[in-house]
Amino acid sequence: MDIMAKTKHVRMAPSKALDLAGALRGLPVPAALRVVQFSERKAAFYLAKTLKSAIANAENNHAMAAEKLYVKEAVVEQGAMQKRFWPRSRGMVSPVLKRSSHVRVTLTDEKPKQA
Repeated sequence: MDIMAKTKHVRMAPSKALDLAGALRGLPVPAALRVVQFSERKAAFYLAKTLKSAIANAENNHAMAAEKLYVKEAVVEQGAMQKRFWPRSRGMVSPVLKRSSHVRVTLTDEKPKQA
C-alpha cells in the first residue's frame, strides 16, 4: 500500500533539492530520517517535514509501523514562480524569477527492487 504526503509552495528552487530527494529513494524510513536529519542543506528541512507527515499518515490512517516502510519515491517538482524585476542602468530592468517547489514523498510497505 502506498502512502503519500505533499508540501506545496516551498520557497526554494527544485534544482537545489533534487539530489537529496534522489538519495532518499529506496531507503528504509529510519535510514531516510537519519539522512535528512544530519544534512545541513535547506532542502533537508522540507524533505524531513514531508517524510514525517507521510509517516504520521501511515501510522494514524492505515495502522502501519514506520520501521517496516520504505521510501518509494521522493520528488521535488517545479511550483509557481514569482516574477520580479531588478533595475539596471539607462532605465532598463532585468527579470528575476523566484522559484518555488512542491515536495512529494511516497512510502510503501514493499521492499524496493534493487536496480
